[in-house]
Amino acid sequence: MRIAIDAMGGDNAPECNVQGVLAAAQAWSDIELLLVGDEARLEPLLTSRPANVRIVHAASTIEADDEPVKAVRRKKDASMVVAGRMVREGEADCMISAGNTGALMTTGLLVVGRMAGVERPALSPMIPTMDGRGVLALDLGANMDAKPEHLVQYALMGSIYREKVHGIPKPRVGLLNVGTEAMKGNELTKQVYPMLEQLPIHFVGNVEARDVLEGSCDVLVCDGFVGNVLLKSLEGTAGSLFSVLKQEFTRSWYTKLAAAVLMPGLKRLKKMMDYKEHGGAPLLGLNGLVLKAHGSSDARAIENAVRQARTALQHDLIHTIATEIGGTTSGK
Repeated sequence: MRIAIDAMGGDNAPECNVQGVLAAAQAWSDIELLLVGDEARLEPLLTSRPANVRIVHAASTIEADDEPVKAVRRKKDASMVVAGRMVREGEADCMISAGNTGALMTTGLLVVGRMAGVERPALSPMIPTMDGRGVLALDLGANMDAKPEHLVQYALMGSIYREKVHGIPKPRVGLLNVGTEAMKGNELTKQVYPMLEQLPIHFVGNVEARDVLEGSCDVLVCDGFVGNVLLKSLEGTAGSLFSVLKQEFTRSWYTKLAAAVLMPGLKRLKKMMDYKEHGGAPLLGLNGLVLKAHGSSDARAIENAVRQARTALQHDLIHTIATEIGGTTSGK
């Protein structure tokens, strides 16, 4: 298994990317890790040189403020584009990047290519839940508009991913909506509901946003506009909550004492909500495995993204999704 890492992508690149790769190389000797980036900058960061780590030189970098389509088309030697080309040409089985999200989606579409039968790939991050299982939500920003057929494909791909990568038998698939009744919602959700009922998945019906964190489903299906609003709302609420707690627990000596007592529980809660523990968000629906790591990923997040990629490759995720999507499409 060969995993290409966009070593120059992300807020903490390339240092944290290299550190994460070195940790992953030590943890799993059955994978080859390909650091794609400026060799002159990467070489000094390799404090050790495991046999399963190799540098692939890429002369330029796609920056956070680059216009995605122009950058991917013009910067043919950018680390992200080179990694995508390696996946397309079979030189790597997967790529991971913490870089520009729009550019990665463009790289996926223009360089790696769409999977046969898939109209719109979906960005599929994990949202932490109170039961610790998390929920795979898709689409959370790759496509602002969607048709019912797109959500059907999201449901299939998400169900397969949770079963194969996370080991959940018969994952519960829910449709994000404003009510639990079958005929609630806008035209999109009303049309897609009966279509999801006919799929070979465990469809549990509509799920309201207030129930997402309670673990009401394992896969949450929605269009990219609604999904991105949900994600940003949850991130903002969590950030504000931790900020308020910090202020209250440092207000006086007795609140500091209470904080000391509660600290173990607060640390567990923070870890449960931490993106670093989830690794990356797969771009499902591409003709190759592409993972989007958080832009501010540290070494731990990169290591977990490699772990996630390794598990997906072990279970032949892309072939499994392609077979299922192809079967569903031909059966229409």
